[in-house]
Amino acid sequence: MNWEQLLSLKRFGDTHKRLRTEQDESRLGFEVDYDRVIFSSEFRSLQDKTQVIPMSQTDFVHTRLTHSLEVSVVGRSLGRMVGQQLIEKYPQLQKVHGYKANDFGAIVAAAALAHDIGNPPFGHSGEKAIGDFFKSGKGALLASEMSAASYQDLCDFEGNANGFKILAENRPGSEGGLRLSYATLGAFMKYPKASLPKKPTAAIHDKKYGFFQLNTKDFEAVADELGLMQTHTDGIGYHRHPLAFLVEAADDICYTIIDFEDGINLGLIQEEFALEYLIKLVKGSINTEKYYQLTTTKDRLSYLRSLAINTLITEAASVFMSNEDAILKGEFDRSLLDKSKFEAQISDIIAISVKNVYRSKEVIEKEIAGYQVITFLLKTFLLAVFNTRKGTPTNFDKLVCQTLPLNLNLDTGDTYYIALQISSYVASLSDSQATLIYKKLKGILI
Repeated sequence: MNWEQLLSLKRFGDTHKRLRTEQDESRLGFEVDYDRVIFSSEFRSLQDKTQVIPMSQTDFVHTRLTHSLEVSVVGRSLGRMVGQQLIEKYPQLQKVHGYKANDFGAIVAAAALAHDIGNPPFGHSGEKAIGDFFKSGKGALLASEMSAASYQDLCDFEGNANGFKILAENRPGSEGGLRLSYATLGAFMKYPKASLPKKPTAAIHDKKYGFFQLNTKDFEAVADELGLMQTHTDGIGYHRHPLAFLVEAADDICYTIIDFEDGINLGLIQEEFALEYLIKLVKGSINTEKYYQLTTTKDRLSYLRSLAINTLITEAASVFMSNEDAILKGEFDRSLLDKSKFEAQISDIIAISVKNVYRSKEVIEKEIAGYQVITFLLKTFLLAVFNTRKGTPTNFDKLVCQTLPLNLNLDTGDTYYIALQISSYVASLSDSQATLIYKKLKGILI
C-alpha cells in the first residue's frame, strides 16, 4: 500500500479526480467529512445511546455521543502526531501532492467521530439481541430464504457494518450516503472483510466483519481506490487502511481510561484503588507536588485521566511509526496498544472495569430489558411487513407498517433486504426511542 492512494479525496459519484493541491484550505475535503458526520441525524441519535451504563440518569456518565466526540479529539491528536512524522519520512507527500500533517489528523478525527454511528441501542447487547433473533429466535425461520453469507450478516449483526451502510449506501435523495472521502471511509473500516468466511485467526482485522452483503460493491469500490491489500482468496477481505489503527487506538484509549473513570464516579470502583492504578500508568509524567495540591477526588481523577490519555497518545503514535513499514505491507496484525510498553497497566485497568462495571448488576439488568425491547420490535415489524407483502396483514399489521419510515423502501427487495432494513432501522433507534415504541406497540399507557 502507498500513502498517495491511501489519502484519496474521492467521494462516491465523483467523475473527476480530486487533487490535494486544488483543495480550498478554508474548507478542506477531510474537514468536510467531519462536518457531514456531526450534522447527520444518525450521529445525533448517539446522545441517547448506551456507552456502558444503559439508560443512566446521571449527567457524568458517557453516552455514545460524548464517547465519540472524545475519541475524535484523541484521534485528531494521534493523526497529527503521526502525520508530522510521515511528512518528514515521505517529503513528496507535501512537495508533490500537497498533503500536510493536519490532513492525517482530520481524516482520523472524522473516522473516529463516526466509529459508533451504526451501533444499536443498549450497548453491545443490542448487537447480540439482533443476532440472536435471527440465529435462534423467530428470525431463524428466514434462513432458507437467503444465501448463507446474507444470513450470516443477520446472525452476527455488526455495528461496524451497519455504520458503513449508513455512511456509504445510496438512499432516496442522498446518493452515496454521507459522501465522505474514501480516505475517511478507509480509516473507518476496522474490519475490512465480509461476514463469511469466518476464519478465527489472531489477526485483528479478522475479529469481526465490516460490511453487509448488500454493500459489497460500495466496499470494493473504496478498497480498490485506496489500494488496500487483499487477505483472502476464498472471500472478500482486505488488510486495514493504516489510519484505521489510529482510529482503533483512539477508541481503545478512551474506553480504557474513561469507562474506568465512569466506574469510579458511579461508585462501582473504589476510589483509592482506582487512583493507584492510574498513577502506575502515568508515573513517568506525574507532577507529585501538583497532584497532592488537588483536594478532591474529582480533581485528582481529572488530572490523572489527562496525563493517562496524553501518555497513551504518545505511545500509540510511537508504536505506529515503529511498525509503519509492516503496516503498509499488511504484516502488522495487532492493535497498537497491544504492542505498547504499557500493555500490562492497560490490561489491569480493563480487568477491573470488566469485573466492576461491564458486569455490574445495574448494567446486566438494563441489558436484559434492552434485549426484550429489541427482540419484540424485530418480531413485530418483520411479521407486519411480511404479512403485508403476502397479502395477509391483520389490522394490527397495517397499523404497525404505517409507523415505519417511508425511506426503508420495503415494497421491493428480497427477504434478506427486508430483514436487514428492519434490523438497521431498529439499530438506528436511541435507547429512549426504542423503549417508547416498545411501550406503544404493547399498549402500555405512557
